[in-house]
Amino acid sequence: MKKSFIIAIDGASSTGKSTLAKGLAKELDFVYVDSGAMYRGITLYAQQLGWLTTTHFDKEELIAHLDDIQLTFANNILLLNGKDVSIEIRTMSVSNGVSQVATISAVRAFLVAQQRTIGIKHNVVMDGRDIGTVVFPHADVKLFLTADANIRAQRRFDELKPVDPSATFDAILENITQRDHLDSTRADSPLMQATDAIAINASDYGIRALQKYVLKLVKKQMGS
Repeated sequence: MKKSFIIAIDGASSTGKSTLAKGLAKELDFVYVDSGAMYRGITLYAQQLGWLTTTHFDKEELIAHLDDIQLTFANNILLLNGKDVSIEIRTMSVSNGVSQVATISAVRAFLVAQQRTIGIKHNVVMDGRDIGTVVFPHADVKLFLTADANIRAQRRFDELKPVDPSATFDAILENITQRDHLDSTRADSPLMQATDAIAINASDYGIRALQKYVLKLVKKQMGS
């Protein structure tokens, strides 16, 4: 059986990882996996059942019911137990809770196992925070995206405003800063650049220019 080709894209929130990954997957006819959406799906599930609120988080209850959660992708849309939750997982409420969920080792193990299974069966472009360091440490191509916090906050604000009118730029900037700290200091699989990853400052590129640059890198690695 031929080994699948894995492209791992890591970086902080709103650096443009998902947009880049989707474009690459479409261009290369690879499967795209948004690992961050998977963590958001679990966060939404915990909130819907009252286990995660602004004042309380019942981690044990969530861990006990992980096997009740089914996360699948259909045309880049996340299905949570068969329901399209692609809009709900992008709200500020979920953004404010996802880093808490992502610190739980049992949750990370649950999702990493699913992500690796996808990577065994398909050529994959996967983005997240620990793809090149933990999920696929032997990925064929590893990228690590950075970008100015204000640029990232504006990008997220533009995305959120149509689905969450209560969102403000200042609140989003604060959320991004907090998530950066939580993601980079958590004990299990912190956000960090793999030693063999190519670092790219996405602030220096437009979306199309970035995709064109990365596609050239990938095709070189593929020998095409």
